Amino acid sequence: EWMKGLLGPVPDGRYELKGFAADPERDVVLAFAVFHGTQTGEGGPVAPTGLTVASDYVYAMEFAGGKVAHMTKIWNDGEALKALGWA
Repeated sequence: EWMKGLLGPVPDGRYELKGFAADPERDVVLAFAVFHGTQTGEGGPVAPTGLTVASDYVYAMEFAGGKVAHMTKIWNDGEALKALGWA
């Protein structure tokens, strides 16, 4: 839900997939990407800044029975929020 809400103030938000790895022995999948966007829309914590962000992140997904059982996002949110002028 948070990511859906982000596309109001950052309407051009998109990700660039950089890497994808699967470890079937451990039932783990890793996805490395960069989120790109510019705050030009309304709805953020401040008026539109016109500032852009390029923020690396990794999703680590653990599977059980063919379904995601647990997911962790590794992301430097503080730096991303600073880049957009939100912190």
